Amino acid sequence: MIPLTLREIAEATGGRLHNTNGDEVVTGSVEFDSRKIGPGGLFVAVPGERVDGHDFAAAAVEKGAVGVLAAREVDAPSVIVPPVSAAPVRAYVLAGDKDGSGAAVLAGLAATARAVVDRLDGLTVVGVTGSSGKTSTKDLISQVLEPLGPTVAPPGSFNNELGHPWTVLRADENTKHLVLELSARGAGHIRALCAAAPPRIGVVLNVGSAHLSEFGSREDIAQAKGELAEAATDVAVLNADDPLVRAMAERTKARVVLVGEHPDAAVRAEDIQLDEQARATFRLVTSRGAATVTLALHGAHHVGNALSAAAVGLELGADVDQIAASLSSAQRRSARRMEVTTRADGVTVVNDSYNANPESMAAALRTLARMAGPDRRTWAVLGEMGELGVSGAEAHEEIGRLAARLGIDRLVAVTEQAGAIQHGARLEGTGTGEEHVLVPDVEAAVALLDTELRPGDVVLVKASNFVGLWRVADALLGSRA
Repeated sequence: MIPLTLREIAEATGGRLHNTNGDEVVTGSVEFDSRKIGPGGLFVAVPGERVDGHDFAAAAVEKGAVGVLAAREVDAPSVIVPPVSAAPVRAYVLAGDKDGSGAAVLAGLAATARAVVDRLDGLTVVGVTGSSGKTSTKDLISQVLEPLGPTVAPPGSFNNELGHPWTVLRADENTKHLVLELSARGAGHIRALCAAAPPRIGVVLNVGSAHLSEFGSREDIAQAKGELAEAATDVAVLNADDPLVRAMAERTKARVVLVGEHPDAAVRAEDIQLDEQARATFRLVTSRGAATVTLALHGAHHVGNALSAAAVGLELGADVDQIAASLSSAQRRSARRMEVTTRADGVTVVNDSYNANPESMAAALRTLARMAGPDRRTWAVLGEMGELGVSGAEAHEEIGRLAARLGIDRLVAVTEQAGAIQHGARLEGTGTGEEHVLVPDVEAAVALLDTELRPGDVVLVKASNFVGLWRVADALLGSRA
């Protein structure tokens, strides 16, 4: 973060100073976890469902914080933000925020982020959204841009009203590129995030079924995701292969760059081939030349993510050969997203347990099927996909049907809520159906796998994050928590 006095933060947020004359200068990082505060830092007192950050203000100062961003007076030098009546925040971020103090703190954090962005004239903000693939694409864009100059991007999926401005405040005078991931669970959420850090380039990947219970329809999801295209000031990178994304071209004043396999795409993939590990090689075709890209990431779905990263790189000064080299050397940076590990006995574990929706689940199953071989059985250990609303049972059943159609050897549905996956597989399957089972919990899944896995088998583990199915992958790899 650039140095700011508490007085300047108060001016940016409309807050008032408490226990300070405002001369203290924030020179360290901004943190909402008091355990991570260091000398010169700013502590953000966010109230949560289990703990209230305000209770840790004094401890944060003892660890070196020069001040606290708070909604009420605390025993520390602080900026007290004003209350808000209609902050663009979501209940899942601030569970337990009964008095609106959390909304006020987040609004203050966003205002501080905007003050920093406004002072960084040489900064280019790149925003990425979509129903799936946001985090992987953010990581690819970062690796394409890093050779061009200092680049800041969030770890993992810091993409909401807390993680988004927190990431923005990592930028300083040396930062050239700020790559941000933006999520939404309702109309106006992405627009609010863009207000904290206006994107010069906006990338929209796809419109799927994630959070369908909140939005109601894919068209409503498209309306929300398209807020990023509307906010982009210079360039909107849109997926030509997704009609709902392509239609966003009519909603933006920015120059549109289409990416995909469609002939109209300005940044296009041709001659896509997958190896036995489902890693893609393709011809990257652009108006500035073409080059071969060989991805180290597993899954054909990463081709589209790579094209979006390539489009951003071209806009910011990279040539095609540089981009191809960066994409070919790019590594997975975020945990539990197509994380492929092979044990000493040859069992391969594909840990994609961070989250799941019907589209990402289907992509993971297709990747698993590609990794099969004459002596390699495939296992799909699947759990519930959350927030699908009334279509949930049908969506889970269709995933089971797809697993059977793809020839997945063994399917293990974990917990009763995932029972429709097993049901769908048995309806579609050509075998006896006994190869597709339902187990009550993670422990039962691990016990089954421990008993029946053979050397060379490939195991996909995938579910929505709240299911905690990563525990299966960790157990199989010997690091069960």
